[in-house]
Amino acid sequence: MKNLSEILNDFNFNQKDIENLKSLKPIMTNNKNKMSDYVYNSMIEFKEFSKFLPENIDIDKRKSIFSEWFMDLFEGIYDHKHLSKIQNIGFVQAKIKFPAHYRNVVFLKVRKFCMDILISEIKDDEERMDLYHSLEKILAINHDIMSDTYREEMLGQVSLKYKIEKKLIHITEMFTYGLNISLVIALMVISLFVVSQFINDIWSLLNGHTEHGVTNILGTLLMLWVMIELMDTEIEHLKHGKFSITIFVEIVLVAVIRDILIGTLEHGAFLRQATLAGTVLILGFVYWFMSGGENRKFKGHN
Repeated sequence: MKNLSEILNDFNFNQKDIENLKSLKPIMTNNKNKMSDYVYNSMIEFKEFSKFLPENIDIDKRKSIFSEWFMDLFEGIYDHKHLSKIQNIGFVQAKIKFPAHYRNVVFLKVRKFCMDILISEIKDDEERMDLYHSLEKILAINHDIMSDTYREEMLGQVSLKYKIEKKLIHITEMFTYGLNISLVIALMVISLFVVSQFINDIWSLLNGHTEHGVTNILGTLLMLWVMIELMDTEIEHLKHGKFSITIFVEIVLVAVIRDILIGTLEHGAFLRQATLAGTVLILGFVYWFMSGGENRKFKGHN
């Protein structure tokens, strides 16, 4: 299965959709009980539907679980935690062999109910349709993830080869996640060292060591900025699966600029300084080209 970031991009789910759904939260909160009653009462009419419901959970609990999933649609937070919740629903459906037909009917009922709510609450036709399109997207995304998880789980129940592959993929994903967590911790530790060096540079400047004091402080600030960028990038990667390759160009740029600052005060060789300046120019062009491509890609998805 694709990561959540790719799925959202495939459905052209953008920031405007997030804001639309968040704006619907108060309305849907007021109607969540009506929604769960409507869907449950509609589905219970099917003769086979009730046998797929857990016997040890009462009706109110069932409706509460359904309402919780429904309200998650309007939280505006669509990260790996949200993905895991949806996948767990698909796993449970596969475990009890819940027919895909009923899942399709449930989503149809939810769409109808939401549209009826929007018609009664939102008077402006254009605004209502804009909100409904965002709602359609998040429902389609949820349905897609549940269906894929359901299909993979059902396939895993009958195919030994698929079970082994799935287990290996899961182990690899957990190992990679562990490495990412270790990387974040390492970045935090290194950042503390950089901060301590920054404090030490300021202390040296205040004690009269002014020859290279300002330059050392600027160099340390540049390194601190690099650490902040690296941590932001890694956090974004952990949350949404996104990774910006331009961060590596930024790091090299900062390192070269820091070298130029130090070399200027130490009156380094002209040829070396000229080479470093040329390197900055080339890296600046590469960074501009790469960041422009990422921005165009982002705008295309939005």
